[in-house]
Amino acid sequence: MWAGMHRDLERILIPAAAIESRVRDLGAQIALDLERVIGGDGTEDDHGELVIVPILTGSLVFVADLVRRLPLKLRLELVGVSSYPGKSMETKGVSIRHELPNILSGKHVLVIDDILDSGHTLDVVTRLIRDQKPASLRTCVLLRKPGKSTLPVRPDYVGFDIPDEFVVGYGLDYDGYYRNFPEIATLKPEAR
Repeated sequence: MWAGMHRDLERILIPAAAIESRVRDLGAQIALDLERVIGGDGTEDDHGELVIVPILTGSLVFVADLVRRLPLKLRLELVGVSSYPGKSMETKGVSIRHELPNILSGKHVLVIDDILDSGHTLDVVTRLIRDQKPASLRTCVLLRKPGKSTLPVRPDYVGFDIPDEFVVGYGLDYDGYYRNFPEIATLKPEAR
């Protein structure tokens, strides 16, 4: 079924079943933590509003699966960030392509990103959100490369720790391709 893409892939790091299981567990943990803070029934007695801020485009698939595991009243506000343009396999710095919404003051905010690599993307986005004075701010990443971040960025929720390798699939891309592959994989050198 994925024969065209499999030719380009070196090896599968995280199979689809493991991703599905971990997303389910993350959803349960996040829901439990946030229900304590904001309330969960959408009544006037709720302590605040939950706003999920996905960092596009890499987190798109992860966010779609994760929010369906959160039985909370929430809104989505997107931010577009680019740090691996085109065929780059190393970060080229953070460029905000779609500005953050300016409605985050007093809200409980959960920022969701695909991968914590250098830490620059999450650092920039969370600093901009903190400037708006949210009621609380949490972060969640699908993947983290331990020891790679040069900044003191500590996500509240982590799906998987992975080795320092360039990966694709489940929303992560190389030159815009492979986002739809349902597993996390490395690319063969000749495919880069």
